[in-house]
Amino acid sequence: MSSPEADQAGWPPPEARAAVSRRLAAAAAEMTTAALARIAEEHQWFGELDAENRSWITLVARSGIDGFLEWFAAGGQSISPGTIFDAAPRALARRITLNQTVDLVRTTIDTVEHQIAGLPDDEQAPLRIGILRYSREIAFAAAQVYARAAEARGAWDARLEALVVDAVIRGDADESVVSRASTLGWASPQGISVVIGAAPADPGRAVEAIRVAAARHSLDLLAAPQGDRLVLVIGGQLSSTPELVRLVGDFAGQFGAGQVVVGPIVSDLVEAARSARAALSGMRAAKAWPDAPRPVASEDLLPERALAGDGHARRALATDLYRPLLAAGGELAETLAAFFDSGGSIEATARARYVHPNTVRYRLRRIQEVTGYSALDSRGGYALRLALTLGRLLD
Repeated sequence: MSSPEADQAGWPPPEARAAVSRRLAAAAAEMTTAALARIAEEHQWFGELDAENRSWITLVARSGIDGFLEWFAAGGQSISPGTIFDAAPRALARRITLNQTVDLVRTTIDTVEHQIAGLPDDEQAPLRIGILRYSREIAFAAAQVYARAAEARGAWDARLEALVVDAVIRGDADESVVSRASTLGWASPQGISVVIGAAPADPGRAVEAIRVAAARHSLDLLAAPQGDRLVLVIGGQLSSTPELVRLVGDFAGQFGAGQVVVGPIVSDLVEAARSARAALSGMRAAKAWPDAPRPVASEDLLPERALAGDGHARRALATDLYRPLLAAGGELAETLAAFFDSGGSIEATARARYVHPNTVRYRLRRIQEVTGYSALDSRGGYALRLALTLGRLLD
């Protein structure tokens, strides 16, 4: 604030300002005590602090009062009101919220104004104008302190989140990783899935949009870009993979161009590596099914993943499709093989197996019930035929 501004505000000359400041300075300790007494009386949070933090708040309050008197005596020049927060350690900003800081500043200013009311009328006006301007600067300084603290926490949280996601992708997630995730608000949900897609041009903005969408569906989220891909670890009450794929569809547009693959649902963060492995395998194999829906479940890409060399996908086809057919009996596997060898003709299959066509239809329905895939569907038939081959090879 320049001297012309001070003169236009009707402030007294430097000698008069200094005299008023000295009279108020004599009551600075009394004002600090009164301010802290009001804070303790009006705000419960102050009494819940430990002795060390209460002493730091006392120091900040006294620094604010002394700072105002010095600032007023100098005509509002050269002295920054924001320096009052330098009296307290940075750790205090993590213990005292912004709302509590506002309570502290407001109560201290009210106490100073009450003291000003006891001065002569001709001295009150410039002091009241000064305290208004000083409190404005204090408010800006407090906002800046907490903004810097929030930025620092945000940067640290982003690095920690990236480390947790990387541990999941590499299969190194253990209890220590779970502990780190909990500091980010991860609630250890019952169902967890890893979703992978191409990274967009602005990953930061995309992740924030995905967080909003995930919160709308009551989902926990850990997210981090890794090179040219964006990895999400999603947790919540996930009932089924199709339902999860539908939820992911709400924010699939935030990914870059290309497929978005949803890994299988697992029970905890330690097991999330299995979901990540399936999602990564699906990303590599997705180009073999250009007409796949977006997003797509990694389980729906089992044939492409098996042909791309994924041993887990090959074993899944053999154990989850072929072996249940053998266990179900009723010549289901033989009927399925005959159906494919007959070019998908029910009548030709019936002749080859010496049964009635309705028996073939019944067995095809049983195959769908046992495996979840229909031989009459092009994708289902593709997966079942590959399962027959791999099952025979691996049996």
